[in-house]
Amino acid sequence: MSVDVVLPCLDEAGALPWVIGRLPPGFRAIVVDNGSSDGSAEIARSLGAVVVAEPRRGFGAACRRGLLAATTDVVCFCDCDATLDPWQLPRVAGPVLRGDADLVLGRRRPVARGAWPLPARLANRELARLVRRRTGVRVHDLGPMRAARRAELLALNLADRRSGYALEMLVRAADAGWRVSETDVDYRPRIGRSKVTGTARGYWQAVRDMRKVLAQ
Repeated sequence: MSVDVVLPCLDEAGALPWVIGRLPPGFRAIVVDNGSSDGSAEIARSLGAVVVAEPRRGFGAACRRGLLAATTDVVCFCDCDATLDPWQLPRVAGPVLRGDADLVLGRRRPVARGAWPLPARLANRELARLVRRRTGVRVHDLGPMRAARRAELLALNLADRRSGYALEMLVRAADAGWRVSETDVDYRPRIGRSKVTGTARGYWQAVRDMRKVLAQ
């Protein structure tokens, strides 16, 4: 098994050792430094990760840069803040590797108190409902841990470079007739401060980006 794992990274020095250390055999970390000022890039490199830089700020910009840097047929995405356990990546990548699905999303299941604040959980539930209505695909979570084939992802020509990237991936995949499935993954309290739900500006930027995707 050989799978590249794209890890968008903005000031995640505290979480990187745990995240990279939890990667299973056969999964290679590609850490996309999105302008960190806490030495994240150097830490990731010292832990054996491939490190690439994306100077344009934005989750989508970092994911796109990591996807271009990947070389394996199947590629995973995972947050770099220790909310998701990379050891569970095989259950997400497995259906794609076997040819049973085209896009697999990790459906987050909180395993500790405070892992998923209620406002964020309710917003995610509403977005999933809108996606079901828009696409007909039965999803319950727009989970950031996911897997798909690299060439097919590039062919989707995703345009969002901020918080709407993950949502656009799902909508475009559904429009293209992809087989989309979910599998449960653990969800834990993050290490460090959130760049989205941790600030009012980040939260409203994410809402605006996602509304724009759904309106297309």
